[in-house]
Amino acid sequence: MNSDQLDGITAIRTYVDRLVTGDGRCNGMKVLLLDGATTQILSCVSTQSEILSREVYLVSRLDDPRCNPNLNEYSNSSDFNNENGGDSNNNNNGGGIHSLALQEETHVGHMKAVVFLRPTDNNIGLLVGELSRPRFSEYHIYFSGIVSPNLFQLLCENDPQERVRQVQEFYADFLPINPDLVSLNCRNTLKMTSALYQRNLMGLQSMLLANKRQPGTIRYQKSSRVAKQLAKDISDNIQSDDIFHFRRGTGGTNNNLLLLVVDRMDDPVTPLLSQWTYQAMVHELLGLNNNRVILRGVPNVSKDLEEVVLSSAPGHDTFFQSHRNSNFGELGEAIQKLLQEYQARSQQHQVSNLKSIEDMQSFMEKYPELRSESHTVSKHVAIMGELARLVEVCSLMDVSAFEQDLACADDQGGHLKELMSKLDSSSIKIPDKLRLGMLYALRYETAMQNAIPAVKEAMRRGGVPPNNIALIDAVLKYAGAKVRGPGLYGSNQSSLSKMTKSFMTSVQGVSNVYSQHSPLLMDTIESAVKGKLRGEDYPMVSKLGSGIAVDNLPLPQEILIFMVGGMTYEEATKVSEFNEANAGRVRVILGGSTVHNSTSFLEELKLI
Repeated sequence: MNSDQLDGITAIRTYVDRLVTGDGRCNGMKVLLLDGATTQILSCVSTQSEILSREVYLVSRLDDPRCNPNLNEYSNSSDFNNENGGDSNNNNNGGGIHSLALQEETHVGHMKAVVFLRPTDNNIGLLVGELSRPRFSEYHIYFSGIVSPNLFQLLCENDPQERVRQVQEFYADFLPINPDLVSLNCRNTLKMTSALYQRNLMGLQSMLLANKRQPGTIRYQKSSRVAKQLAKDISDNIQSDDIFHFRRGTGGTNNNLLLLVVDRMDDPVTPLLSQWTYQAMVHELLGLNNNRVILRGVPNVSKDLEEVVLSSAPGHDTFFQSHRNSNFGELGEAIQKLLQEYQARSQQHQVSNLKSIEDMQSFMEKYPELRSESHTVSKHVAIMGELARLVEVCSLMDVSAFEQDLACADDQGGHLKELMSKLDSSSIKIPDKLRLGMLYALRYETAMQNAIPAVKEAMRRGGVPPNNIALIDAVLKYAGAKVRGPGLYGSNQSSLSKMTKSFMTSVQGVSNVYSQHSPLLMDTIESAVKGKLRGEDYPMVSKLGSGIAVDNLPLPQEILIFMVGGMTYEEATKVSEFNEANAGRVRVILGGSTVHNSTSFLEELKLI
């Protein structure tokens, strides 16, 4: 892999490698002090054992009263998680087998402390309190984003014992999920507040700075007020702060990055669809938060598999790295092969086969590797088993085939008839009835006789609660035809291009009926790569203001897409496939507020 390639995981790993040594100035045993958000960030790229093996005596939370005896007036505050970008719904308290150790020791006054925090008012307050009653011999402080002059001055004025040895900005203010997928894990952004907007702005800045990129071009989705404001503010920040000028996007053949700011509201369909690739399917059916999957309560799952990790970071899980984008059928075959290979290796090292001292020594050398492999195999077998069970119990193949048809084809009469049948069926689960009703409403909202009132009534008879039926109106208010941009159902394509696309699909074949849908994002990427992204829909920001002509712009070699309101693993899978198909020509990295499944998307719609 090109070391200079856009890669979220590599960017964060580089910072972590520097962090654990105090950037070369903090040798010997040390303590690592984190907050809720930075704990999540480090957990995405490093395991607890990896961190502790690098002269880190313990890892602790500065914002947790269980770990910080200096914490008093803050101890009952719930502001830390929110300000630090945490998500209380996702168990982001730092616990779990993949999260870093949260513990406290009493006799550590001789040790040095490496501090890694988000640059927030609360965290500066915690640092001021820490430095007024220092527990460690010296402090090496790193912030995950740009520190305002006022906060920096406050910190400088409150180090009475002069324990601080260095203060740096390490721009690791996002979660690197895949090499080409990064997230702020920032929920409730469909209805953006001022505080959440600032978190998104800081996170987008960090994505650029961590990858050492200055965009040559900044464009935004015209239909979104938030996307326009974010694009303008990031442009203003780049112009006013020399820190962004390490790589100038001159429009030449080098360093030609397009920053494209889009909004979830232009495509409300993708988060509502069932998923059939490994990473996306796990998130939709089981939940994949901070790379962790909770299997507690799943039938026949052992205690050591109640919480497992699915990480794309190098060296963590090579099977998941290779198969995160595999479809359900391919995945079953791959796991069967993985199990067979493990069984063959384990039989070679059975105790009954140990005939000599050399055999015993070989067994002991390979035992840790075999034990780790056993856990990996058991983990994937358990996840696959639960996915297969849920597919059957929830009749997901039947549901998903109809979802795909609603998303990809126009057939109002046929769709209405099938929808009414499914809403009346006892084999279709309530959440699936809700999603089907919403998909119908989105497609046929503007039809002369859309039958949406009749659909709502059928949903009520089918057992969908009234507050959930109200989500049909909520999704139309948020992302209906009047507010979203063109293109969701091909409305910005000519009849000829629609026919061409339909013909090519029939010629090339669809792998199966469950993967016909392609997110709107991919049409946007294809247009951008070809220089055909319409200026009327995606204007450009420049020093002269927005709305500058986009004709004759150089074709981008790199694209950073930031999706306000959150993206999905389906979009991430398609981006990954695009990058693989276009390696050496153009690379896309997808970032956004959070990674949605249908549950989280619907929960946020309730707040609109």
